Amino acid sequence: MQTLRNPVSTHEDFSAGPAARMWGLGGRHYDDVSFAISDALAHAAQRLAPTPGSDVLDVATGTGWTARNCARYGARVVGVDFSEELLEAARDLSENVRPPIRFAWADAEALPFDDASFDGVVSTFGVMFAPGQARAAAELARVLKSGGRLVLTTWPPGGTVETFFGIAGKYGDAPAPAASPFAWGSPAGVSALLGADFDLTFEDGVNNAYHESTQHIWDWYVRGFGPVRQMAQELEAERLDAFRTEIDAYHRHFLTETGRLHVKRDYMVTIGRRK
Repeated sequence: MQTLRNPVSTHEDFSAGPAARMWGLGGRHYDDVSFAISDALAHAAQRLAPTPGSDVLDVATGTGWTARNCARYGARVVGVDFSEELLEAARDLSENVRPPIRFAWADAEALPFDDASFDGVVSTFGVMFAPGQARAAAELARVLKSGGRLVLTTWPPGGTVETFFGIAGKYGDAPAPAASPFAWGSPAGVSALLGADFDLTFEDGVNNAYHESTQHIWDWYVRGFGPVRQMAQELEAERLDAFRTEIDAYHRHFLTETGRLHVKRDYMVTIGRRK
């Protein structure tokens, strides 16, 4: 079992920071978001394919969906996140999982583990949102043993998810990141971040999610997806109505003949072997 160092000194400030607060707003309801992208999360766990008894780290675990997928293989899993609200939900939802999963607070840019601690590292739509991309990439490499496997699922540039975040960005007040998180969604971008430490291969996938209506998916976002929940709470009525109008128009592109939504989201899986 891996030794977890004491949380870094910035734990209290960082976990109370605006990004952590935003992502944690959905609390346990964020697990519904993970359910809707669960085919992509399963893809990652199957590509990691940890062996029984191996040590696996899930970075930015959220409510622990990917950690639970990896525990299915008999791996000893540690899930870390910077949101205490999401970690609380992860612990509750994973209470009966065997082998038990350990959940702990951590900053993806300063993981509290010794060098070469893990046989496998996974992050599903998580580490890509770390603001310090080079530091986060270096940490993924540092904690993984030589020959160990890294698996990431990420949203690509130019895809439907980037379009969604582009709409949200017009109405939110968060500053634009120094580097686009969608850089993690292209082979060139990932190679620039990880190529010195990993032999890399890539696979494309499509997430399929289904919703009864534009109203249903709006309510789903507002309930469980922190960035949209925050905007619903903080935007003035006129701007919130304008945001909702654009989001509804975006989702109408996914309407089927039945009047229900079939939302398709392209993603990329990165599979790396630590040199």
